[in-house]
Amino acid sequence: MAYDMYQEVILQHYRTPKNFGPLDSANRTGEESNPLCGDHITLRLKLDPASEKIEEVRFEGDGCAISVASTSLLTEHLAGATVVDAQKITRDDVLQYLGIPLSPVRVKCALTGFTALGRALHPATEAPAP
Repeated sequence: MAYDMYQEVILQHYRTPKNFGPLDSANRTGEESNPLCGDHITLRLKLDPASEKIEEVRFEGDGCAISVASTSLLTEHLAGATVVDAQKITRDDVLQYLGIPLSPVRVKCALTGFTALGRALHPATEAPAP
C-alpha cells in the first residue's frame, strides 16, 4: 500500500514538478546529465548574499520520472534553507524523499538533481588572470 502511494507521489512530481522553470535572478547554477537514461537537469539558486539563505530555487531539464520527481522533491527541501543546511543534505536523504527502493541504475537517475545541487553550491573557482 505504501509503495503504491509513493509511486503516485513520484508520478505527480513528474507530471507537475514543483519549482520547475527558469530563474533569471539566479546567482548559482549547477548542471548534471545522466547519459544512460538521457536525463539532464539544470538547478538554479537565488542566494541572499548576506544570510547565505536560498531565497528561491528552480530547475529545468528533461529526464525520466525518477530524475524529475527526485529533483522536484529536493527543491521543496531547499526553499528557505541556508547554504549550510543544503550542504548537509545527503544522497540517502534524496533517496528517502522518493520512498521506494531503486535499482543501481535508477539511483543514478534519482541523484541527477542532487549532483547539480552540489555543483551549484560549490562552483568551480576561476583561474587567476595571467
